[in-house]
Amino acid sequence: MVILIHVIIALTSIVIASVGFLRPSMKKLYISYGFIGATILTGSYLLITVPSHILQSCLTGLFYLTVVSMATVATHVRLRRIDESI
Repeated sequence: MVILIHVIIALTSIVIASVGFLRPSMKKLYISYGFIGATILTGSYLLITVPSHILQSCLTGLFYLTVVSMATVATHVRLRRIDESI
């Protein structure tokens, strides 16, 4: 059950980061931060409780974290540029 919740949180996080990049707002940025944190927490819990396939899980998690973090940082930069131009 925790794996399903983890996957749903991660996929939702990717969607939120993408939408935030396309239509930046502080609310979407904070929601993206929350989902990144939730994904890390549930992933850490899974690694501790079910340590099988740890290398594959860690590599996939690091790839996810890289992609979503880059989208979130890009959203932050775009939002700052929008605020500066006003």
